[in-house]
Amino acid sequence: MWSLRDWRRRRTLARHPIPDDLWQAACARLPILAALTAEEQARLREQATLLLARKHISGAGDFEPNAAMRVHIAALAALPLLGLDLGWYDNWHEIVVYPDTFVQEHEWEDEFGVMHRERRELDGESWQQGPVVLAWHEVEASGQGDGFNLVVHEIAHKLDMQNGDANGHPPLHRNMRNSDWNAAFSAAYEDMVRRDEAGEETPLDPYAADAPEEFFAVACEAFFETPAQLRTAYPAVYEQLCQFFHRAPA
Repeated sequence: MWSLRDWRRRRTLARHPIPDDLWQAACARLPILAALTAEEQARLREQATLLLARKHISGAGDFEPNAAMRVHIAALAALPLLGLDLGWYDNWHEIVVYPDTFVQEHEWEDEFGVMHRERRELDGESWQQGPVVLAWHEVEASGQGDGFNLVVHEIAHKLDMQNGDANGHPPLHRNMRNSDWNAAFSAAYEDMVRRDEAGEETPLDPYAADAPEEFFAVACEAFFETPAQLRTAYPAVYEQLCQFFHRAPA
């Protein structure tokens, strides 16, 4: 089985390589990639190549992402895969790209059984067993080393959904303990909520205080964008993410 997987991987890399000019252009627009070692950059390119071969990146409406945009998105989407296998992305198949902020209608049922419908303006969304949805103008703003990364944020939700609804607790590796994860993330999330409600400056984007699943996604953004800042603010969370992503970026 492993020999077959390796053969398929090598065949995909040989048949569908990312052109050098497109890859170099994407890297030039993403300052955070400069911090990667040569080995990590090679790994990122391979994972981005495999991702492009397995995931369909399509535009919404009349918007059509060009080849450079697809490579740019793939480079960002492959960041969590530097230490993980592409199998972590197996439960979804498409990335849908809007040119700008988009509007989605959502229906939900309250505790009394009453159905509600609301319209929300969004820059990104991840659906259970569905696509990752991104606004291109926010994709362009990602990867600058300032803590914001829409693609990693939505991918984090997909990782979180590997064991059900997003709740800030993805399935862990065998050498990790749920109790350690819960202790680290619960304490940090409670600190974020306290600071946010008190009107204090927060060490992460205030959106992290919205819900545990959003804290996890924002923490993942910081892990790849500003890892030293995350390690200083919430060292236990940083350590858990190091174990989860099999990397120590700070």
